Amino acid sequence: MRVYQISKPKDIKEFLKNLEVDSGGISIIAKKMELIFIKIEELKTPAINILKQDALSIGAEVAVPSGVILCKKEYYDCLLIGTKRQLEFLAKKLKAQPFGLKSVASKIEEFLYPKSFPIKIMGVLNINSDSFYSGSRFSQKDAVKKIEQMVSKGADIIDIGAVSSRPGSKAVSENEELNRIKELLNTIKEQKLYELATFSIDSYTPQVIEYALNCGFSLINDITGAKDDRVIKLAKRYNSKLCIMHMQGTPQTMQLNPTYKCVTTEVDEFFAKQIAKCEKIGLSKERIILDVGIGFGKSLEHNIELLKNHHHFTHFGCELLIGASRKSMIDKIYPSSTQDRLPGTLTIHLKALERGASIVRCHDVAEHKQAIAIWENIV
Repeated sequence: MRVYQISKPKDIKEFLKNLEVDSGGISIIAKKMELIFIKIEELKTPAINILKQDALSIGAEVAVPSGVILCKKEYYDCLLIGTKRQLEFLAKKLKAQPFGLKSVASKIEEFLYPKSFPIKIMGVLNINSDSFYSGSRFSQKDAVKKIEQMVSKGADIIDIGAVSSRPGSKAVSENEELNRIKELLNTIKEQKLYELATFSIDSYTPQVIEYALNCGFSLINDITGAKDDRVIKLAKRYNSKLCIMHMQGTPQTMQLNPTYKCVTTEVDEFFAKQIAKCEKIGLSKERIILDVGIGFGKSLEHNIELLKNHHHFTHFGCELLIGASRKSMIDKIYPSSTQDRLPGTLTIHLKALERGASIVRCHDVAEHKQAIAIWENIV
């Protein structure tokens, strides 16, 4: 006899199948093996007491502040803990309850069945001289060679931009941005390089975006989060995907004093608002990618909280992009220059993949390809 502890399998149903568990029992047992934690903020005190009783009745639990039973305050935060199977039952029970618990039930159901997507590597290529990492800067002359190299190393997407968005970077006119990148866009079109990979335009200016879409690009990477309706309309017209990134402020102001009451919920509210706007204009959710915007108007603590809670954003049913490649948050944890931040980058990106991300935006394609291959085999 051998007895040993194992980590929770990444694919629970496949694990049980390999264990030769009866097919009828796989679904039941799988739901019992997934422990889920859901934080609920500012819930009415009577609702928390009902939630606690309903959760306990099915074997789940709710961690509450000590003053809840005596109703010392009108609202409290709490933590709901349960298996997937328990939370399924709980959601059904809560739909019949007052004090906003129907909305809680709907949210619980969103979290239970996140959509999964294949992992993709997005290689970064900048046609400007002031991006924060010198290794991503290329002249139009050398860019084609770099594109071919990234594709050969495993890039699924090539993200090309001509304007730096590093903290404190200078704004550039739309005409200047187009002039910097126009020759490369024409070359991509003429040589049909878009047949090698998906091409993404890292821009929020409609003139540049439309020019790129006419050159075979099929993804818009908008750091302003689709605040300009014209960008959404272009994505719809050209049947392109649109990456909506969260940023507090502008590249010129975003790191002066980023402040949030709760960064996770505020980013979540921003995504919900922008997705609703896109759908109203006619761009379906299936063509939307979400990026929490690591380093864009966030302190180190904000970045870490978003990474810890990254799985939360899977409830939208959209692909999630993570882009922390060689960013300064690594230096704040472990002092290092941009040249020496690859290990930290890989650590962050692999953790984000574990927590729901499916697109990794990076400067080091080959290294990410290897790391992800090994990580996938382990998990």
